[in-house]
Amino acid sequence: MNEIKQIEDHLFRLTPPEDSLLFEAKIILDSNLRSNVLLQQQTYMLVQQYGRKTLKAEIDAVHQQIFTNPEHKNFVSKILSFFKK
Repeated sequence: MNEIKQIEDHLFRLTPPEDSLLFEAKIILDSNLRSNVLLQQQTYMLVQQYGRKTLKAEIDAVHQQIFTNPEHKNFVSKILSFFKK
């Protein structure tokens, strides 16, 4: 778990510059650590992509609910009027 925390701190730039430089040297020297850093970095990217995809789905659902529900007709008209010239 200590290595995971060190990798996380390095990836999110939470370590002081001198510690970061030392950790980068360790990455160069230790192929197992280098592999773990890459895997953890990929994991964070996947989590971020999933979060974006989930947020987009939620926004689309709200959009569908507002723009298809007749009770929101006045609100939709006001919103659309902003984009008309």
